[in-house]
Amino acid sequence: MKKVLSLSLTLFIFSSLFTSFAKGSYDWYFKPNKTNTKPEVIPEAKEILNDHSVIYYGSGEEKTLYLTFDAGYDNGYHEAILDTLKEKQVTAAFFVDGNFLKRNEELAKRIVAEGHLLCNHSKSHPDTSTLSKEEFTEQLTGWEEIYKTVVGSEPPKFFRPPMGKFSENSLSFADELGYKTVFWTYAYNDWQNDKQPSKDYALSNLKERIHPGAVILLHSTSKTNSEILGEALDMLISEGYSFSSLASLQ
Repeated sequence: MKKVLSLSLTLFIFSSLFTSFAKGSYDWYFKPNKTNTKPEVIPEAKEILNDHSVIYYGSGEEKTLYLTFDAGYDNGYHEAILDTLKEKQVTAAFFVDGNFLKRNEELAKRIVAEGHLLCNHSKSHPDTSTLSKEEFTEQLTGWEEIYKTVVGSEPPKFFRPPMGKFSENSLSFADELGYKTVFWTYAYNDWQNDKQPSKDYALSNLKERIHPGAVILLHSTSKTNSEILGEALDMLISEGYSFSSLASLQ
């Protein structure tokens, strides 16, 4: 009987600790609208976000957009995306992990050489909201070392948490390392390679939900994104939008 009670107490304590910890971890999200205005973002974490160096939205006073891409690997679409950005004279920020850097050195060098930001997406793409300070630091500084080896310069201090997962601890750890944590106010379901959205859907979704000051998240592993990027940029520019670098939000 004592063993059963002891086991039950242990499970209760573990469950309580897990629940308490889980409440401190968040998944980034926003509530999209079709009014071309800033969406509401994760209201339960607003106070936490305001206390840290976080970027998810620029000034809404001007029709300026901030284009960002996420990638953990290259599946053949980065070259086309870079060609389009060069043609349209638009700069972007690419958030990539350590594996991407090690496996795609020439591509990484091209991204930087053409004026884009190549940014920290962690060394090995874990859920960084759950890491200790030491583990978190290793993920970001480990990525930095790979970047320096591949690119030969100091990396920009922008970090995007893998899967958009964050906690008050992870935001604090990033602050201490001199990073701005970057989220977004526009994204759509473009990351599943076997379920790519149609071109028409992608363009209409962008047209309906884009807004002044938007930080746009696209996956550069998306076939659809590589095919519509030129048309999408032309559409947005024709509607009075311009593009700026995340560096302007520091």
